[in-house]
Amino acid sequence: MSNVVLEKVSRNFGDFAAVSNVDLRVNEGEFVTLLGPSGCGKTTTLRMVAGLEQNSGGRISIGNDIVSDAARGIFVPSERRRLGMVFQSYAIWPHMTVFENVAYPLRVRRRPNAEIQQAVAKTLRLVEMEGFAQRPAPALSGGQQQRVAIARALVFEPKVLLLDEPLSNLDTKLRLQMGDEFRAIQKRLGMTTLYVTHDQSEAMSLSDRVVVMDRGRIQQIGAPEEIYRFPANRTVAAFFGTPNLLDAQVTGCSRINGRRVRLEVVGRGWRGPCEAANEVQPGQSVTVMVRPEDARIASANVTNAEQGLRWFGRVTHTTFRGATRSIIVQTETGEFNVDASAINNYAIGDDVTVVVPRQVAWAVPNPNELKS
Repeated sequence: MSNVVLEKVSRNFGDFAAVSNVDLRVNEGEFVTLLGPSGCGKTTTLRMVAGLEQNSGGRISIGNDIVSDAARGIFVPSERRRLGMVFQSYAIWPHMTVFENVAYPLRVRRRPNAEIQQAVAKTLRLVEMEGFAQRPAPALSGGQQQRVAIARALVFEPKVLLLDEPLSNLDTKLRLQMGDEFRAIQKRLGMTTLYVTHDQSEAMSLSDRVVVMDRGRIQQIGAPEEIYRFPANRTVAAFFGTPNLLDAQVTGCSRINGRRVRLEVVGRGWRGPCEAANEVQPGQSVTVMVRPEDARIASANVTNAEQGLRWFGRVTHTTFRGATRSIIVQTETGEFNVDASAINNYAIGDDVTVVVPRQVAWAVPNPNELKS
């Protein structure tokens, strides 16, 4: 297996920068996901690694080999990079059987027939499709086609596996199942993998690390829980779910430990403690993120002895979602989203208090402060 290194990689289309100064290292055996909204540059980045797009600037290395260096005029064609690729459409050839689809990369490399037979049988067993070897490709379900596409990408033992939205054509239940199955295969093989998706839960459940992109730039790189709990900025915070993003001003700052600081903040109709990654001077503004599942609804007369943040308001909307109930509370600050247990049935018009522990209220810099 090999690592993948991108150094100051850019891709311009005329005056438009689809990808700008991307620095990224995918370690051997690591599963890294490029995540972001449509048009953020994640697929273009993957295609540059694959050799399907040529970078306008920067350098890309796979293992010990430089495969693209814009400054030095180096560009190794895709077929010489020894990469396995799986795309959204799967690209399964309808006129071939499952066996011939998987065998194709070996046939174009002119491998001996005995080697092809052995390698295809081994790979089909890996994806649990050995009983379908002679089945025509059009007779396969969507999940089966995805397994064939993965088998075809793995059969010639590539250095790196690249996947562009491979699960998006499947229904929700099958997408979860196939995602888990693919991750198990990847771990078993120790295959270096670069994955592209816009699905947040998919990125969270599959990845060793997540790379959040927006407007062609990397916003944050980290473990899934780190990205979710401790976003680096408002863009990353807003991308996951429906968080409450609250404008506030800092009134005090003290360090908790080497990695966290405690802020005292005041907003419209509320005040209290939260946490942040870096020190913020009193008087500066921040955005405080509170995820709906971290908020709790209490009675309107909750005491001030409870530590954390509190908002007083009235229930204006509830939605039953099976295991949870989504509740909207109108506060002086604005609408506050709360995900509560479905057994708690709050009525529209109830006066309530929203309570949030300090540890789960996370402050990020206000963009206007960063520019000043």
